Amino acid sequence: MRKRLASEVSPYLRQHADNPVDWYPWGDEAFDKAKEQDKPVLLSIGYSSCHWCHVMARESFEDEEVASLMNAALINVKVDREEMPHIDHIYMQACQVLTGSGGWPLTVILTPDRQPFFAATYLPKHSRQGLIGMMELIPVIGKLWQEKRDRVIGEAAEIARTIRRAIAVRPGTILNPGLLLQAYEELKARYDGDRGGFGTAPKFPTPQTIMFLLRYFRRSGDPQALVMAEKTLEAMARGGIYDHVGYGFHRYSTDGQWLVPHFEKMLYDQAMLAIAYAEAYQVTLRRDFRKTAEDTLTYVLQDLRTHEGLFAGSEDADSEGEEGRFYLWTAAGIASVLDEADFSLAREAFGLSDDGNAPGMNQGLNIIHLEHDPADLAAKHSLGTETISSRLENILGRLRQARSDRMRPVKDTKALTDWNGLAIAALARCSTILSRPDLAIAAKKAADFILDTMDGTGGLGHVFMAGQVRGDAGLDDYAFLTWGLMELYEATFDPRYLDRAIHLTSVIEKRFRDTVDGGFFSTSDVIEVPIARTKSAYDNALPSGNSVTMLNLLRLGELTGDASLRVMAEEIGKAFSSQAGRIPSAFLFMMCALDFLTGPAARVVIAGDPGRSDTRAMIEAVRSRFLPHAMVIMNPGGSMAGTNHDTEYSTDEDGSPTAYVCTGSTCHRPTMEVEELLDLLS
Repeated sequence: MRKRLASEVSPYLRQHADNPVDWYPWGDEAFDKAKEQDKPVLLSIGYSSCHWCHVMARESFEDEEVASLMNAALINVKVDREEMPHIDHIYMQACQVLTGSGGWPLTVILTPDRQPFFAATYLPKHSRQGLIGMMELIPVIGKLWQEKRDRVIGEAAEIARTIRRAIAVRPGTILNPGLLLQAYEELKARYDGDRGGFGTAPKFPTPQTIMFLLRYFRRSGDPQALVMAEKTLEAMARGGIYDHVGYGFHRYSTDGQWLVPHFEKMLYDQAMLAIAYAEAYQVTLRRDFRKTAEDTLTYVLQDLRTHEGLFAGSEDADSEGEEGRFYLWTAAGIASVLDEADFSLAREAFGLSDDGNAPGMNQGLNIIHLEHDPADLAAKHSLGTETISSRLENILGRLRQARSDRMRPVKDTKALTDWNGLAIAALARCSTILSRPDLAIAAKKAADFILDTMDGTGGLGHVFMAGQVRGDAGLDDYAFLTWGLMELYEATFDPRYLDRAIHLTSVIEKRFRDTVDGGFFSTSDVIEVPIARTKSAYDNALPSGNSVTMLNLLRLGELTGDASLRVMAEEIGKAFSSQAGRIPSAFLFMMCALDFLTGPAARVVIAGDPGRSDTRAMIEAVRSRFLPHAMVIMNPGGSMAGTNHDTEYSTDEDGSPTAYVCTGSTCHRPTMEVEELLDLLS
């Protein structure tokens, strides 16, 4: 048996290289072998930081008995969903069609022609609690394949047709601005007023929800929109879903109060949440929101950055074979790190218990979370809030040092273009909001590496790992990187980033556009996919590539004056208007794009020397405000090269900066006064 996965770059695939299962990577070799040996194919899809993927691996893929059955009856293919999202997307559709749900690990049985006829997620070794076990499933699959082949193939063909119908998107009319109110009302109906968030357990930190609510608050003035955003951000930052010791957010909360997380940490969550907290800081000026944004990016920069300046995708939920082991504490363990007075404060502040405070975890284990607000503790102990906060920070610092001696969860070091695009966007956006030029420097390094190394004549690569660029980029790669480059342009005013954003957008138009029904496919026209090319605007853990592209097009249209970009953005809205019209709260990043489309959008051109203090003061004044409809352009004077804007932008005679606020083709009277500029924008 060849260890085919040992030579793969994916850490997830290499984790399975020594399994007794005769794994193949995805490719023609596996399916040719299935035809040659007349066997169905078991496709197992997961990712490196997936806890239940590890559980299934330990129970089944590392088990000689299960492996023997798999090798005899099946050709077995292992896929890293992060490395090959287009394969994951289509077979996740199959799982949802067949079972009504999905998740990872994803287990699909295929014909040698790559058509699915069985799908499930996690399966135990032996049947239990309504789940069929691998030991029982494989003989049934083998028997069906040998005795009822024609029926299986016929059903697989029908399933493929059902998938094509399920993913088909029929265009409608232009998106109605009334959907903004409808989405808001749907969120209000699901809002948990006691504990923050939306719906019941499990609760996911969906940052696009916060981004939408902040925009809706600015548009409508409805205070409840801001209340929902603030309460949710507060609850997450105080809960166990946030790593108070080492910073960064875990994947989601298994309960309704944000206490017990699923412990994996994903780059995309950190990026999107940093933006959400930073924007909330802009709106509210709450320093706790600013601190959470900064600390989250500290985690990204310290623990996920690679030596190339890119960012690793995730950290595992497990260490030493146990989920959360790195993050959990006994009360005695904390007491051994602190003096008596600080341990007493920690016990109260973090809700520590000798029996443990983590439901569902082993007895005696505690999750660090803020059981009590520092202000409440300060009032109770007749101390200043700053004094309590400072003591808690000192306590957490000592716990951080003690935790550094533990075995850290495994990091998936492959750098994905799409997730790095989000990280670049977050670093650049937070650089402007928080006045942190060091964040823009980190964003530049990552962007420059991708543009110089991963964007070749054949187009973008999807993943960088072990010195190799692998895979053709999908829509998310192009869309998220374009977003990052646009944010980086506004943070640095380096025209190279705007030029590359325009170039990537042209590639999206050429290689991904659905010229019949509108919108953009998830894969380019050079990627071969089984069953059908998918196209979606639904927001899941990540915002959809179509929704991000829609907002990118609108913003680029403002920056460049290219009216065709706005038309293309409107076409995306039309393509998905029927779906979004039914449940707009499932398309919240598209609602953010609709908010921009509804306008009024503004283009702020600041003509002046960026080295002068008065020019910088004008730029910082604009950046300090939450202005999601405004694009800021730095121009030293004269016309704007490379755009369709024909306005001449000039400074005052003494070189003082002058601001031009334009909406569409109309510009207000230029001003040199910061307050007048802010009045125009408000």
